[in-house]
Amino acid sequence: MSLLGKVLVRRLDDGTVVRGRIVETESYLGHEDAASISYKGKVTSRNEPVFMKPGTAFVYMTYGMYHCFNISSKGDGASVFLRAIEPLDNLNTMASLRKQFKKSTKTVIANKDLCNGPAKLCISFAIDIKSCNKQDLTSWDGMWVEEDENSKLIDTIVCSPRIGIKCEKKWQDKFFRYYIRDNPCVSKIEKTKMNELKYSQIENIK
Repeated sequence: MSLLGKVLVRRLDDGTVVRGRIVETESYLGHEDAASISYKGKVTSRNEPVFMKPGTAFVYMTYGMYHCFNISSKGDGASVFLRAIEPLDNLNTMASLRKQFKKSTKTVIANKDLCNGPAKLCISFAIDIKSCNKQDLTSWDGMWVEEDENSKLIDTIVCSPRIGIKCEKKWQDKFFRYYIRDNPCVSKIEKTKMNELKYSQIENIK
């Protein structure tokens, strides 16, 4: 939750810097969390980054073609999954990266749709395993997280069950997805709106 409203900054190989505000995340607790990649504390070559120091980038492939991006957090094997970002700077670069992936230069992508999903934000920020996995975001000059002094979002944070989780129902129903209410860049808004709660209510249902 604490990453919401922060700004993700990525310096590309050509020196271009893209920025976006984090507007949607999911929390994974580690060895106790049946939905976590580090469930039961088993370390593999794939999930090793979530066992590294907090702030380490964990990038992996899904469906054999899309990258997803987590940041390791405090706790054994715990991490935060970035689901959506509100584009701020160099949107033309983001759009170009998206179009290259689609292999179509004619597709027009709305700004709100550039990073409104885990795979989309990775494409728009050129986040992949080769360049970003296992990088320390507290010291690496290729990507980092900044404070946004203009962001006052705490009253607009809501939570819902995580999306697309397949495990025992106890962990499927956990309210571990956090996002900024009414932000147009959040993914799958309408499908989960009936289940959302204000962050202040979360202590009652954990």
